[in-house]
Formats: sequence, C-alpha cells, structure tokens
Amino acid sequence: MFERRLFFHIDWALLTAILLITGIGVAMIYSTTYVTLPDGSGQAGREVRTQIYALVLGLVALLIFLSIDYRMLAEHSLMLYVALAGALLFVLFKGSTQMGAQRWISIGSFNLQPSEFARMVVALILAMYFGENRRGARNTSDLVIGGMFTAVPVLLIAKQPDLGTAVTLLPVFFGVAYLAGLRMRLLGVIAIAGILLAPIVWKFALQDYQKSRIQMFIDPSKDPRGAGYQTIQARITVGSGGLVGKGFMKGTQGQYNFLPVAHNDFIFSVLAEEKGFVGVLVVLGLYLFVIIRSLEAARLAKDRLGAYLVGGIVAGFAFQVIYNIAMSVGLAPVKGITLPLMSYGGSSLIAAMATFGLILNVRMRRFTN
Repeated sequence: MFERRLFFHIDWALLTAILLITGIGVAMIYSTTYVTLPDGSGQAGREVRTQIYALVLGLVALLIFLSIDYRMLAEHSLMLYVALAGALLFVLFKGSTQMGAQRWISIGSFNLQPSEFARMVVALILAMYFGENRRGARNTSDLVIGGMFTAVPVLLIAKQPDLGTAVTLLPVFFGVAYLAGLRMRLLGVIAIAGILLAPIVWKFALQDYQKSRIQMFIDPSKDPRGAGYQTIQARITVGSGGLVGKGFMKGTQGQYNFLPVAHNDFIFSVLAEEKGFVGVLVVLGLYLFVIIRSLEAARLAKDRLGAYLVGGIVAGFAFQVIYNIAMSVGLAPVKGITLPLMSYGGSSLIAAMATFGLILNVRMRRFTN
C-alpha cells in the first residue's frame, strides 16, 4: 500500500498537465452545451455536471491505482481480465442500448461503459505476461498468446458494435510487445498480412455504415447532407477559428449544432473554433508533455513489468489523441474514438484517470525495493 515517503516522488508536473487538459475539456463541453433560454438567461447542459462528477470519481480512481503497488495489481491482472470479459459479455446480452449501439451497463442514473477500461486491463495482463517471461516477445508462440489476450476483448467490443474502441487496444498490444523485444521483421510481416486481409475485412467484417464513413472520408462531397456531413462540418469548424479563435462561447458550429456530437467526438474542433491556432498549440503542447513525461516514467521504471505497463498505456493513449485530432481536422475517417481527458464521457474520463494513476504509480515506486 501507499507509503508516506513515496508522496515526495509523485510526478506533480504530469498530474498538473492532466488536470489542465481535463479542465479545458470541461470548459469546452460547457460552451458547446450552453443553451440560451427564452427569458434571456442560459444554462449549460447536464453533460457538464456529469463530466464534473466523473472527474471527481476519476480522481478517486487515480488515487486508488496510485496507492496500490502496481506489481500487486499485475499479479491480479488475470482476475481483472476475467471480470472485464464478464462485463463485456453482460453488455452483449443485457446492456443498455443508445444510438443503435449496446455498450453500457445501467447503474441507477449512471451508464458504465466497460470497454473504456479494456486498455488498462489489457496493458496490465500483457505487462505481467511478457514481464514474467524471460524470452519477452521474441518467441512467436508467446506473441500469439499475448495476441489472444488482446483479441478476446477486441472481438467482444467490436460486436457491440464499437469498432473505434476495439481498435484502440491494438496499439496497447504492439506497445508492450515492442518493448518486450518484438522483432521489426515480424512486425513487418504482420503489417503485410493486415494489408492482404484488408479486402476480406472490407467485404465481410465491416458494416455498411463503416464502409460509408471510409468512402465519405475520401470524398465527403458525394453526400454532403448525409454521411459526409460530419467531415465537412468538422473542417469548417476548425478552419473558422483562425489565429486566436472566435472567443469562449462565441463559436457557431458547435453551439448551434451544425457539428453533431461536438461535445464528444469533435471537442477538438470546438477548441479550434473558439481558441484558434494559439489554443490548439497550447493543448497539443500539453498532450505532448503528457506523452513524453509518461514515456520517461517507462524509462525510469525499476523493472520490466513497470516499463511494459506504462509503454502499453502510453501507446493506446497516444493513438487515441492522434486519431481523434486527425479525424477532427478531416484527415482520418470518422470513428467513435474520443479525445482522452477532453471529450465528454464519464466512463472514458474515469478510465483515463485510473490509467494515469498506474503511470504515476510506476514512476513513484522506482526507488522502492
């Protein structure tokens, strides 16, 4: 458990950057969901309160995962993995359905999305498996076993359907495997196999709406009022911000709902509109600082387990950030991949704070026996 002397080794700079990004996210959600009432007054949507509640719970989760030795958590990773698989199976049969997807477990007024915690659990079990294995990821059979640990939640999440969240587990696997000694030649073979399988995936695995998103990314003008609408509006929103933006709560694309689900998938577009290029640079700088500081925690880790754990978490986090930003500016197909720490989503925020609790945990305990 937590020792008082470890308090002095907490990475306060990393924690501050995380809270700054989260605070900016809450402000953007407030701006996007603000509604002016007929009497001239106004109020923000319930999403702001939900996000603040989630932030409080997220800080509690961060403290919990910071306090318990990450090696103890890794030792119980199989138990956590089974619990995750059970929760994902429950979602498939008894889960709550919203917007055509069955992804949530209703707990009173709160909807828990178990898939958001999959990256943390997969990182834990892969770090434990490869960390305890002296051969690392050099042996093909060990790599296959690690891939199976990843494949189970990927398939269960994709079945919901939530291909966006499912895909974010793959960088976690490759991040851990790379640090564990995955040969680049083998990585090349995997990449070639993926390219060769692409036509089969397109024909048999992707749903019609998923194919439509890819087609509209290539040329959104084919259906500007339908499937291509989000991509076009996202580009307009980002471009309209200019150098310094239109000002807080003075944007038009997000506040007047020209950009759908702006408080969720396209929160970065709202930031670009209201704060402009300057605001974008500030947030990108914060994300870059978080990623670099987290990678430093992996470098300083006292054991392979800690390094692999942080490496997997950072790989998944960085992929989410890069893809969401690319999607927000029209450089990637629209997928349900949120911007971690900023986008609206209670489960997403709680899970993100918990994973950073693990990163802080690894860095903090580098001096312990």
